[in-house]
Amino acid sequence: MKESTKFQPGVSGNPKGKPKDKTPATLLRKSIAEAMPEIILSLIEQAKAGDVAASKCLLDRVCPTLKPQAMPICLPVNGSLADQGGEIIRATMAGQIPPDIGSQLITALSNQGKLVELQELTRRIDELEQVKK
Repeated sequence: MKESTKFQPGVSGNPKGKPKDKTPATLLRKSIAEAMPEIILSLIEQAKAGDVAASKCLLDRVCPTLKPQAMPICLPVNGSLADQGGEIIRATMAGQIPPDIGSQLITALSNQGKLVELQELTRRIDELEQVKK
């Protein structure tokens, strides 16, 4: 067994502990918080003077960018997957469905087609295995 090791069990290498509120990030946050009223007033003045970047900074905080919201879509769900895909394309071309939503629906149909194919292949393999027995 080793007698001397660099660190002794149960003895801290830093007896005073980690210094509180002394990291650069904490000090920066504290100084920004203290100067926040002046920073905001400065941004407002710059925005009033026509500074687009200052305006954008303020507006982004007060009025965040609107997120797209899903809209209900009414499409027939009967027929083959190809028929449903054709209906989605027709509705997209007619402006009833936004192009990005139409694309997502076509992708979903494609994925559904792959699942149907996989299910059919699994069924056929099971049948072949039953015939062999």
